Amino acid sequence: MRIVYAALDQQVPGTLGGSVHVQAVAEGLAALGHQVHVAVAQGGPWPAGAVHWHAMQPPLGRSELRWMRAGAVTDLARRVGADVVMERYYNFGGEGVTAAQRLGVPSVLEVNAPVIDYPGSAKSRIDRALLVEPMRRWRDALCRHASLLVTPNIHILPSWLDRAKVLETEWGADVDNFHPNASGSLPFTRDPARVLCVFAGTFRSWHGVAQMAASLARLHRQGEHRLGAVFIGDGPERAAAEQLTREVPGVTFTSAVPHDQLPPCLAAADIGVAPFDPGRHKPLALGFYWSPLKIFEYMSAGLPVVAPRLPRIAGLVGDGNEGLLYDPADPRTLDDALVRLTDKALRERLGRAARARAVAQYSWRAHCTLLDTRLRALLTDRAGTKR
Repeated sequence: MRIVYAALDQQVPGTLGGSVHVQAVAEGLAALGHQVHVAVAQGGPWPAGAVHWHAMQPPLGRSELRWMRAGAVTDLARRVGADVVMERYYNFGGEGVTAAQRLGVPSVLEVNAPVIDYPGSAKSRIDRALLVEPMRRWRDALCRHASLLVTPNIHILPSWLDRAKVLETEWGADVDNFHPNASGSLPFTRDPARVLCVFAGTFRSWHGVAQMAASLARLHRQGEHRLGAVFIGDGPERAAAEQLTREVPGVTFTSAVPHDQLPPCLAAADIGVAPFDPGRHKPLALGFYWSPLKIFEYMSAGLPVVAPRLPRIAGLVGDGNEGLLYDPADPRTLDDALVRLTDKALRERLGRAARARAVAQYSWRAHCTLLDTRLRALLTDRAGTKR
């Protein structure tokens, strides 16, 4: 089938999770035989392969004006004869769903951020002040008009939605490129005498990079010198993390690394750390709703995962099976988990299990196969309705 995929607030290729997601889904659907056209904000030379990429930035480069590109997305979909239009959800989006409505084809809304307002949301306060709640009504309309909604957590969607038109599934990892034997140049020097912890991602407050840095500093002060770390990425918390680890030997900060250069970085490490801190991000009052790319990539690389014991994460990483989970209310339990994983036999056992589970459940191939099944069902249902 011919698919148009609108993600105008994302750059491809890129280093952020949204960029990786869009490229992986587009390439996964193309690998299943679909003709895929993707409208994104161009971030560099287009990736090679079967996907057709189209540069289409929001007006003035403002994501809040994405919805104003509905006409351009409609034109693209009409020109390529789209059978279905997909859209990556954004609060001020709607260009893909609107285009599908105009052309009379099914629409798919990918939802990775809450459609409903979290307690104390600024948007909800503004909406109430405007009396008619225009933002909530717009989001509700998008959900109502979408033929299918794809999300890792159904609880971030309006409760009145028909569950039959929701595909609840995890995002994924590229298990072919992320594997324990991935090789390539490294932006850091590996000290073979240390057990290397890795954090890869954006250094936002709720990603917990400062907590990981504080843990390494505490352990160093207590005389635990077997651990080293590499922090891959950048963001607001980098300065704090660097300050916390300034006296800890064996710690490196690499800045952001192109995603296609990340597999050997993870393969060179021993422990994948995902120290999420939900209390630092107000929308997470709704629960840990997102599908954590870094965890899936750690697992795919054969790394045991260290992460907080949150309901969503506990469903992805078995404590003592694919990694070790710690109490987010007690930072010293993170210290304990890292020290436990200085045991090579334990690391290797958990890492093998993590890799096996990633391949079986968390690959982009598995995600796109589920999506493909639902897309085909949409077209079959649409054809039956027309007869």
